[in-house]
Amino acid sequence: MNEFFRKISHRTAEIVGSPWSFVLAILSILIWGVTGPYFKFSDTWQLVINTSTTIITFLMVFLIQNTQNRDARVFQIKLDELIRATEGARHGLVNLEEFTDADLMHLQLQFRNLRQRYGNTAAEELMAIEEELIRRDIPVGDKPKLG
Repeated sequence: MNEFFRKISHRTAEIVGSPWSFVLAILSILIWGVTGPYFKFSDTWQLVINTSTTIITFLMVFLIQNTQNRDARVFQIKLDELIRATEGARHGLVNLEEFTDADLMHLQLQFRNLRQRYGNTAAEELMAIEEELIRRDIPVGDKPKLG
């Protein structure tokens, strides 16, 4: 079931994300608008576009969420691999998606403070991170201690 949904979502996202789908949507709206006088701008005429757009939007929410979740997982795996393969990298930053919001906020504040204190060049930031780790007794490769 998951593989079937993944394939359908991927193919549908490719189709819906194409310029031709956008043109088709614009044409549909124009045709609907032009037919207004023929149907005397009736409630049924308005209901057609309202119902159509609601159904399409409802289905697209699931499609977009599925493709976004998958893309986020793929991106996270690639980042984790880069961290793992980079000598001297803090391996404790692998799987950050598993950290609590408090952990992430703490890390974000650490990095912000380091940037303010040591500037923005990559070499300065790396040195500052190492110094901060030593100062806080945070072993490289471990999850940061809060507090």
